[in-house]
Amino acid sequence: MKTDIFLILLHFIQYQAMNTFYKLIPFICILTVTTALYAGDSLSVKTIGMELARDIANESINACRKNGYQVSAVVVDRNGLIQAALRDDLASRFTLQIAEEKANSVILSGINSGEFRQSRSDIRPELNHMDGLIIMQGALPIEMAGSRIGAIGVSGAPGGEKDEVCAQQALDKLIDRLEFAD
Repeated sequence: MKTDIFLILLHFIQYQAMNTFYKLIPFICILTVTTALYAGDSLSVKTIGMELARDIANESINACRKNGYQVSAVVVDRNGLIQAALRDDLASRFTLQIAEEKANSVILSGINSGEFRQSRSDIRPELNHMDGLIIMQGALPIEMAGSRIGAIGVSGAPGGEKDEVCAQQALDKLIDRLEFAD
């Protein structure tokens, strides 16, 4: 007798639960469809933070100092906006502009500025007439955990290849912060 009452009660509870579940199905579908319709309305992106940008710029300048070069280093975010700009004590003021424009060429092309310069020699003069760009060696992309988050441009060493070496040394020194970030 107790078993029969228990089974009847269990079936009643299951019936009520299923009945409630079936009533909720249309609402669940509406929420799912609405979410799917508007899924592309926003994006989640990674970009470089101020502290990391400052540290990359600072390390680039320190790397060039060790070789006797007075340079400027500019880090831009993934949109080409300045996150950090540092000029060594005796670097020309123009090195800031050139470093920024080198970094912007990386944002435009997605590759280091020296490679871009070589690959687009056909239109280099035209690109150099665009505001905010200069197609010269000395800038590298900054990637964090597989995402491009910005670029570093260095200017002031006697040759873009030397600027690029300083930028690369800075990125190498901070590799742990770039590779293991989330």
